Amino acid sequence: MIMPDDIELKPSYSTKEVSGRCIKCLAEDKYGDCLRELLQGGIDNQELRAKYAALLSLLTSPELEQLRAETELRLSEGKEVKVLIHSEKGETKYEIKTN
Repeated sequence: MIMPDDIELKPSYSTKEVSGRCIKCLAEDKYGDCLRELLQGGIDNQELRAKYAALLSLLTSPELEQLRAETELRLSEGKEVKVLIHSEKGETKYEIKTN
């Protein structure tokens, strides 16, 4: 199976002017987009199927709440945060990067 490129999620902190998005909400949005594409005829697209599987893995992972808490903590400290989802040797891995 073809593994997807890294999936990048950039959560943001809510302010008065801008409504933020947590990592779970961003993953759910991308998951829904993948599902729609698959249902609209992309079922044979192996890369899309791998991306769908990686997002589903994150959404069902016990690590999701820990990742969410850690990203929100870093956002509250004023840091820019992104979460990378990638596969290594058939296993889905999550990595938090900050600027």
